[in-house]
Amino acid sequence: MRRDTFLKSLLALTASAGLPLSAQAAASIKMMIPANPGGGWDGTGRAFGKAMLDAKVADNVQFDNKGGAAGVIGLAQFVNSAKGDPNALIVMGAVMLGGIITGKPQVSLDKATPIARLTSEYNVFVVPAASPIKTMKEVVDMLIKDPGSVKWGGGSRGTTEHICASMLATKVGVDPKKVNYVAFRGGGEATAAILGGNVTVGGGGYSEMAEYITAGKMRPIGVTSDKRLPGINVPTLKEMGYDVVLGNWRGLYGGPGITPEQRAALTELVIKATKSKSWTESLEKNAWTPALLTGKAFDDFVDAEFSNLRGIMHLAGMV
Repeated sequence: MRRDTFLKSLLALTASAGLPLSAQAAASIKMMIPANPGGGWDGTGRAFGKAMLDAKVADNVQFDNKGGAAGVIGLAQFVNSAKGDPNALIVMGAVMLGGIITGKPQVSLDKATPIARLTSEYNVFVVPAASPIKTMKEVVDMLIKDPGSVKWGGGSRGTTEHICASMLATKVGVDPKKVNYVAFRGGGEATAAILGGNVTVGGGGYSEMAEYITAGKMRPIGVTSDKRLPGINVPTLKEMGYDVVLGNWRGLYGGPGITPEQRAALTELVIKATKSKSWTESLEKNAWTPALLTGKAFDDFVDAEFSNLRGIMHLAGMV
């Protein structure tokens, strides 16, 4: 190699070493999904991985599913394996906060690094298509008469659907501790139980149930939003006289111990991915509301959510 060519190559290599992650070669992202395949976290994680590829901020994305305990099992594995890794991400959200509050695990979110809130959505309660139940009032009547006769199916203990079932019990004068909640390790398992008629009522994010509702395999009987969801003709619990309103949101955390510079670079990659065509299509397809929040605003939001959920769960008799 000629000496001038060698020097130019050396200078270019030295210059690139000082660039932030987003300005160098695209990253190889490791995405922890703390739930079994088929649920809301799985759908969010895989959709966002595709968005990162579409935005060309990642060369490849590796997914690792580890379900159970409202995401806390996956969180513990992530914290132990991703320390100092600037390319590691874990999907999290309101459900994980609920699991932490009820389970009081040794490993909490403060061990990982906040990156971004991505989406917001509301839960829907459904019954199998073959169920004789047509309305939420019928469920409430059963609940009041015999709380144990209503089997509520959903994700792990402490999920938003679990909280909403307990809130509903409280609103109609039933001891929330008598709610017969059947927890599953992820949305996929819960969906199978609902379709199989193994629970009386199922709950989860609308995006998790949408295809089964559209196909006529599930009947929606109520959503937990303040007002009816746009384009979705399902009554809210509130309009039926049950003051139960609770939203779900999902976001991303990075590995423990990454530097402020690495956090900033990872946040930049995430922001770019949210602007991709792929992510826009995923938002529309799943009826997710875009809710991007980063930096200190996201830190403060999570702190406030912990406080808010503790209050709700205390009133619902869950903690």
